[in-house]
Amino acid sequence: MDEPAAAELHSRMSSDVAINIAKVRERIGRACIKSRRREHDVTLLAVSKTRGAQDIRAAAAAGVTDIGENYCQEALEKIAVLDDLALTWHFIGPLQSNKTRAIAEHFAWVHSVDRLKIAQRLSEQRPAHLPPLNICLQINIDDEASKSGIAPVELPNLIAAVIDLPNLRVRGLMAIPDADNNGDSFFRLRELFETQRLRWPQVDTLSMGMSADFEAAIAAGATIVRIGTDLFGVRQ
Repeated sequence: MDEPAAAELHSRMSSDVAINIAKVRERIGRACIKSRRREHDVTLLAVSKTRGAQDIRAAAAAGVTDIGENYCQEALEKIAVLDDLALTWHFIGPLQSNKTRAIAEHFAWVHSVDRLKIAQRLSEQRPAHLPPLNICLQINIDDEASKSGIAPVELPNLIAAVIDLPNLRVRGLMAIPDADNNGDSFFRLRELFETQRLRWPQVDTLSMGMSADFEAAIAAGATIVRIGTDLFGVRQ
């Protein structure tokens, strides 16, 4: 593809992303009105796994500042290329022990902590010059064998074990509910969240809801919705 054609394609892609973001923000606004919530209390997290840096630039140009990545190495390459942008990077994928140092060094948020060992490694490996790493504890809310996360009954002990780790800030809970029962699952996660807040009032974040179900998640109290397909289109 020659340079003018490539530039035209990039311009068209950027326009598509901007239009999609506007549509999603409108839907978030309507969901908040329906739920009697304030729109600014819900953060749009753009999930950019397998997407190129140009897609993230397009999202940033449309006002998105929070970017979610699932794969460490892919994310590190994008972070390096996009270091001229004021972006907040969230790691939302499965955590492996051999990746915790890179994640602790380059991300502001981790949504998928489900083991004390992982939390300890993230705390130990967080650089001293950076603020505490914001973390969410991943809950396997529907007890699905194919998904990561702890059982709800295990949550109080895990929070108690990680809440005072020096370089972490426990912000809340994350879950990926069963798609066939997500409405009920979202409300059960909200109940779990509210129960923990009675003891740990600093817990303030519910990361739940994706392209197919974020309105239902907002109705149940989501404060971060993780949207990929509805912003960037179907992954090839």
